Amino acid sequence: MLSVLRVHLPSEIPVVGCEITPYVLLRRPDNSISNDDVPESVPLDGYYMRYRWYRIQSDRKIAMCSVHPTEQATLQCLGCLKSKIPVSKSYHCSSKCFSDAWHHHRALHDRASNTVNENGGEEDELFGRFGSGGSSVINAGLSGSTSRIGYTPGLNNGSAPSFPSSVSERNGGETWFEVGRSRNYTPTTDDIGNTLKFECVAVDLETRVAVGTPSSIMTSRVIPAPSPIPRRMIEVGGVDVLGNIDPETRAASFGTFTVLSYNILADSYTTSDSYSYCPSWALSWPYRRQNLLREIIGYHADIICLQEVQSKHFEEFFAPELDKHGYQALYKKKTVEVYNGNSNSVDGCATFFRRDRFSHVKKYEVEFNKAAQSLTDAVIPAGQKKIALSRLIKDNIALIAVIEAKFSNHGADNPGKRQLLCVANTHVNVPQELSDVKLWQVHTLLKGLEKIAVSADIPMLVCGDFNTVPGSAPHALLAMGKVDQLHPDLIVDPLGILRPASKLNHQLPLVSAYSSFARMMGVGLNVEQQRRRMDPTTNEPLFTNCSRDFIGTLDYIFYTADTLSVESLLELLDEESLRKDTALPSPEWSSDHIALLAEFRCKPTRIRR
Repeated sequence: MLSVLRVHLPSEIPVVGCEITPYVLLRRPDNSISNDDVPESVPLDGYYMRYRWYRIQSDRKIAMCSVHPTEQATLQCLGCLKSKIPVSKSYHCSSKCFSDAWHHHRALHDRASNTVNENGGEEDELFGRFGSGGSSVINAGLSGSTSRIGYTPGLNNGSAPSFPSSVSERNGGETWFEVGRSRNYTPTTDDIGNTLKFECVAVDLETRVAVGTPSSIMTSRVIPAPSPIPRRMIEVGGVDVLGNIDPETRAASFGTFTVLSYNILADSYTTSDSYSYCPSWALSWPYRRQNLLREIIGYHADIICLQEVQSKHFEEFFAPELDKHGYQALYKKKTVEVYNGNSNSVDGCATFFRRDRFSHVKKYEVEFNKAAQSLTDAVIPAGQKKIALSRLIKDNIALIAVIEAKFSNHGADNPGKRQLLCVANTHVNVPQELSDVKLWQVHTLLKGLEKIAVSADIPMLVCGDFNTVPGSAPHALLAMGKVDQLHPDLIVDPLGILRPASKLNHQLPLVSAYSSFARMMGVGLNVEQQRRRMDPTTNEPLFTNCSRDFIGTLDYIFYTADTLSVESLLELLDEESLRKDTALPSPEWSSDHIALLAEFRCKPTRIRR
């Protein structure tokens, strides 16, 4: 007979929009134990599993704090209501909570006043709709900007549940609504502030009668998905963007396109020991994947370069989800000569591009382990090859895609010429003490790109997490085309792979996209704000990675300056706003890195140098 042995939830705190998949351990009729489902469509010896989800709703309305979502709210921001910001973002658990978050509220109010579609969808409100215009700013001050929850006429939680709910039972001031009949359930805005109950039982297929007592488990109160302040695109041609850029208008701009680079933090690296400051529910992959997807989609990028994408997550989540939004996917998994864990946990680089803007031409895969083998065969004495390979082999890869634009930038003088683009995506994950290996891998990648460059007149983008800070030898090689022979990083070279130092160069005219912030002309609040978030000594952002023990820049988007120009950049974040949650990742931002996004314009062939 089929029976339930144990039921538990992956996270005790359910979040709106994040699917809950209970762990149900079954004893099968042959006495074997498994957590595989037994649906009615495929019964087992005449039995199947039946599932029910219930929302347990108190007659007394409850709102949860938008900053501390596990705490009950006592205050509400009237400015948010007037600005038509989703009601769940207006609640706070105390006066101090509201006061501390006032800067966040003012930013939301200002953005709402510049939004064309005041009733835009949740995705647009979370990450900013690239559009501008709208009404004037509602200038609500802290005093008199709150109302007591007890005086609120009711909660407006938005959309209806995906499953038609029905009253199942009333008991002691509580009403049970049936909201789902499958093993999984995704909480909706109607569930906010309420607990959920999951119930499962084996059923006789012939009689449709439950066998034994149903097993059940209760969740904590459902909380809204935390939302960060939307990041805006800032023009770098001298005038900053006061509103947001409409993605459709931007896409139609002659010869322009956008590129996103983002290390999303692989789930296999996301341990409670490493990120103990982040709530466990916000570290769970079901929550993080949805939060990351909302963020990535919200940027409306034409090309997306992601790092630390586990192979299973690419195949089962990112590829199919982004396909729904019109993206074609390419992927390269890291090699596994060093790694000895679960093959599904191996991460890699994923590149996506919008099918309506680009078509795939060619894909190159760079495996640095193979390059290491060739190097040792060529220059390392036979007796030292094993030691050399143990130092050089780190399983890193690069994914290079050549794509063709479906828009033209050549004009009437050369209408038939193809507009190709080469996009390199890499993660140079090498320990800091192996600076020679890191520099060698970057040099190897650049030499490979040089070969592509000489075969075609083609703009190039080099994106990724290079795990190297501005001023280091790898950064100098990328940004300057060479490494000073007296650079301190060259001292570490036990294998002699960096000698002579004069060979450490390349001919690609690469420039860091975000260095454009340091060269911005003009004045204004946004211009000055971005300058303060740049390091004036390196012309790079102060940080792209912010954990408890490290803050600094590791991620870059480089471009060939003779073929491309930067039009606008996604604004940088300030450390203070991130430190309120100690560091990244946090409930708002689901990676320890921040996303970089740049808008480029292809230079007409006649003005390229």
